Amino acid sequence: MAMTVRRVTYEDQPEYQRLGSEAFGGGPRPVPARELWESAPDREWGVFDDGALASRLRVYGITSWFHGGRIPTAGIAGVAVEPERRGNGLVGAMFDAALAEARERGEAISTLFPSAPGIYRRLGYEVIGSFDDVDVQLDRVARTGPPAGVTTRRATVADVEAITAVHAAWASGQNGPLSRTEQPFWTPPEKYVGDYTGITLAVQDGVVSGFASWIRGTGDNPADTMMEVDDLIALTPEAARALWLTLGTFSTVVGTARVATSGSGAGMDPAWLVLPDLRLRRVAERPYMLRVLDVERALEGAWLAPVAGDVPFAVRGPEVGLSGAWTIEVSGGVAHLERTPVDLADAHHDRPVLTANGLALLYAGAQSARNLRLAGHLEGPETWDGALSAMFSGRQVHVRDYF
Repeated sequence: MAMTVRRVTYEDQPEYQRLGSEAFGGGPRPVPARELWESAPDREWGVFDDGALASRLRVYGITSWFHGGRIPTAGIAGVAVEPERRGNGLVGAMFDAALAEARERGEAISTLFPSAPGIYRRLGYEVIGSFDDVDVQLDRVARTGPPAGVTTRRATVADVEAITAVHAAWASGQNGPLSRTEQPFWTPPEKYVGDYTGITLAVQDGVVSGFASWIRGTGDNPADTMMEVDDLIALTPEAARALWLTLGTFSTVVGTARVATSGSGAGMDPAWLVLPDLRLRRVAERPYMLRVLDVERALEGAWLAPVAGDVPFAVRGPEVGLSGAWTIEVSGGVAHLERTPVDLADAHHDRPVLTANGLALLYAGAQSARNLRLAGHLEGPETWDGALSAMFSGRQVHVRDYF
C-alpha cells in the first residue's frame, strides 16, 4: 500500500466527513462552507492509501491549567479509521505527524478523550481523570444549609467578564481545566448567556464569587423531569451553598439535576462538599488522557511544592524527542530544569526513570511515585520517590470541557 500522512485539505472534506459519520454515527455530515473551514483554528490530519482517506483526526490548539500555568496543549479529537484498515498502524503514523507539528508549534502536552484507552496508552498517553455527568436529587439539594452574606441574582451579558474571572480563579488552582481563552467559550457574550435558561450568580460584598449555568428542562413532574447544569463553580463555601439552594428551589417540579463535573471521593470538587447528602449517580464517564510532548516546556517555571535539593529523573519516551534525563530544582515554588547527559542504557546510572505514561501520571499529580512503580512506569533508585511525589502533589485533576 502507498500510504501518505499529511494535513487534510478542503478537497478532502467529503471523505473526511464520511469517515467521521461512519465512526461516530449521527447520519451523513455535510461538508462545511470553504470560508468556515479555512477560518477554523483546528488542524486536520489524515492517512491516505493511494490518495483515498483511510484515517483521520483533528487537533485543537488550546491551553490547559497545570501547576499554576496555562500550558499550550494539543487537544486530539475525532480519531477515526476505516474499519477495513484498522489494526494496520495508521493511528500511530497519524499521531507521529500531528504531534511532531504540535511540538514545533510549542505545544508542550497533548490530551484527548479516548473511546478505547488501550490504543492511546501505546502512544504514551495515560488516563489522569474523567469528565462525568452526575445526577443529584434536588429534594436533597434543597436541604443545604443557608449561606451567610451571599445574595444570588440572574446574570446578564454585562456579567460575562465576572463569570470568566471566577472560572479562571477556580481553574488556576487545578490541574487539567481548559483555560477557555482560545476557543469562543464566552463569545459572543449574548450567545453564551442565551444558550441557558439561566446563569445564577453568587455575590458576596458586591463581588461575584460563583456561578451556575443551567437549562431548566421540560415538564413539571419531579419523577421524570431533569435540569442540566453545565457549570457550578464557587470560590467560597457560602457561594456554593447559595448556588445549590437556588437549584434546590426547583425540587417541587424538577426531580433531578444532571451536573457536568469531575472528581469523586477525596478528589471531589469542593463545591459538592457543602451538600448535606452526597448520594449521587454517575450516569456518564469520559476518561481524560494526557501525554507530555516536551518535558522542558511543560515543567520549566511550573509552580511545584518545594523540596530540598536537586531531584534527578529521566524519561524513556516513545520517540527521541521525549527521552532524556533532567535535574529539577524548585526554588521559591518555581521549577527549574537542567538537561543532564546520561546514558540510560548504562545499568549503573543514578536516577529514577519514568515511562512516557508514568511521566503523564506524575505530571498531572494523578499517581504517586510508589504507585507508578507498582504499575511498571517507574524504575531505578527509590531515593527521590518521596520528593517526586511531593513536588507534583497539591492540585486535583479536574476537567470541565469536552472536545
